[in-house]
Amino acid sequence: MFPTPQTTRRSGSRAIYAVLLAVALAFASGCSGERADNTATPGAGGETIRLQGAGATFPNPLYQKWLSEHGKLNPQVRIDYQSIGSGGGIQQIQSQTVDFGASDAPMSDEDLKKAPGAILHIPTVLGAVVITYNLEGVAEPLRFSPDVVADIFLGRVKRWDDARIKADNPGVALPATDISVVHRSDGSGTTAVFTDYLAKVSPEWKASPGAGKSVDWPVGIGGKGNEGVSGQVKKTPNTIGYVELVYAVQTKLPVALVKNKSGNFVAPSLDAVTAAAAEMLATTPPDLRVSITDAAGATAYPISSYTYILVYKEQKDAAKGKALVDFLWWSIHDGERFARDLQYSPLPAEIVEKASAIINSITAGGKTLRGA
Repeated sequence: MFPTPQTTRRSGSRAIYAVLLAVALAFASGCSGERADNTATPGAGGETIRLQGAGATFPNPLYQKWLSEHGKLNPQVRIDYQSIGSGGGIQQIQSQTVDFGASDAPMSDEDLKKAPGAILHIPTVLGAVVITYNLEGVAEPLRFSPDVVADIFLGRVKRWDDARIKADNPGVALPATDISVVHRSDGSGTTAVFTDYLAKVSPEWKASPGAGKSVDWPVGIGGKGNEGVSGQVKKTPNTIGYVELVYAVQTKLPVALVKNKSGNFVAPSLDAVTAAAAEMLATTPPDLRVSITDAAGATAYPISSYTYILVYKEQKDAAKGKALVDFLWWSIHDGERFARDLQYSPLPAEIVEKASAIINSITAGGKTLRGA
């Protein structure tokens, strides 16, 4: 029997379908167990690996960007980061309730001794703690000398039209109103950086309240997180506070120029923060725990800081440890390109090299995880 035209059409359709099915199966087989970059998916059997981090609010905008971008490349690694303040980040990494902590201020020797294992500091970016304010009728950026900043937060300089503020800002019509101070209410790396600076420039501040993530503020009202301080300043006239630069930018608050160690009033630009770090490279210790506030140098912004991710050198879970190490490596190499758009300064090349060596030292079961 010869096939009819209808039979021929059905046979042809089945043949085409069979070819398409074969191609689809071949493609699926070739892709199983691998990502587009030809690296094996994490976890035995390709299951999702989840990591939890918590800590500093200072770098939170950048970390959320990193988690989004890294997640696109590694869909089977889910990383969550909670912006709870540096004090909380240190406490949680000490108690091992998170896979990584985060702090703007390096952990002290005392804090490190409280942990059940060796904790490493991975610097991620640099940022500026800025003095921001809400002062109606003042358009140009204000200028502050170090002693004036300290005395405002000590409660000694009480009014905006104080002679010392006027001396730094000739020609500015400063209002005859009281200054309201806003500070952090939670344990904060931003506070640690700011008070570290104040302790360096003011002997009285160094004696009391001193430097730390939490201090007994002589005056002012508290706000939780950088978000809380910037929000309080934004809604309250005649206030002054300190926040990380990106929070002032996001809320469209003005930022002050601060007189540096060389006697120059410097704005908190990214280049000025980089200049502060450059001044301290020669004295940065191998573990990278360093303060760069009040740096010398004509163009250095004086309230600058690294921010750190905190991890245990020995990881309990090899698969999670491997995912964490790969994220850290990606962050300080590929992730740095997102820093400037979010008002952070990328790490100097010398610090990237040293941080890479620290990441390479992370182990699980005594075996290094990088490249495993």
